[in-house]
Amino acid sequence: MLDSDSDDIHPLFYGAPSKTEFKKLRKRIIRDTREAIDRYGMVRKGDRWLVCLSGGKDSYTLLAALTELQWRGLLPIDILACNLDQGQPGFPATVLPDFLERMSVPHRIEYQDTYSIVMDKVPAGRTYCALCSRLRRGNLYRIAREEGCAAVVLGHHRDDILETFFLNLFHGGKLATMPPKLVNDEGDLMVLRPLAHVAEADCERFAQAMNYPIIPCDLCGSQDGLQRQQIKGMLDEWEARSPGRRGKMFSALMSARPSHLLDPALFDFARIFPKGLDDSAL
Repeated sequence: MLDSDSDDIHPLFYGAPSKTEFKKLRKRIIRDTREAIDRYGMVRKGDRWLVCLSGGKDSYTLLAALTELQWRGLLPIDILACNLDQGQPGFPATVLPDFLERMSVPHRIEYQDTYSIVMDKVPAGRTYCALCSRLRRGNLYRIAREEGCAAVVLGHHRDDILETFFLNLFHGGKLATMPPKLVNDEGDLMVLRPLAHVAEADCERFAQAMNYPIIPCDLCGSQDGLQRQQIKGMLDEWEARSPGRRGKMFSALMSARPSHLLDPALFDFARIFPKGLDDSAL
């Protein structure tokens, strides 16, 4: 399927590099995506997924990986790509519609000026991210319901999950991160992150090699963004000193041992005693 001369190829992959290095990268992304989909039980045959496309490297990689799995008959769902234009000044509104039309991807483009709301409600110097994401999420849930979708599918990757873990650890005082699969509070939609096992560096290399039209987000970068950048810098430094450390830390998130943590809501410490201890002596 990497041969651009083949008739059996989706338009998303026209012009894919023929180098062995790229083929290995693409294979790894597809493998990691399928692994996450299977591991976390994301698929119900016949469901429709709203695949959120921001125009960043991660969402392009997400769309390509899911489309390839669907193309191969390994993902028995329908895909509807969706871009939410939030009214940011200078946003190139025609880039994604043109791209999706050219790639023959079913899609919906929605305009909602959440940018003005965020700028009006958030004081200068404070983080935009919480309100921006809340407004975006509410609109995506609405669109998913209108389109008969069972899931809202996001492009968060392995590094996003690790960074969120450390943000919660250092700033929130809890062991938590972005789950690869959850059900919304209303109980009618799944939120899925099929790139949960995919490294950010792989997304970047893939999107660059495919020459996808990247649209940067220029709204963020305030307090929360700085905290996340600090975490990213810390992880980059660790990775430089000990290559493979990100992978080890991510593996740890998949191998939690409640009996070796400190939360009695997860493990009943009060009932743990040596064998043969006479309960009447307690």
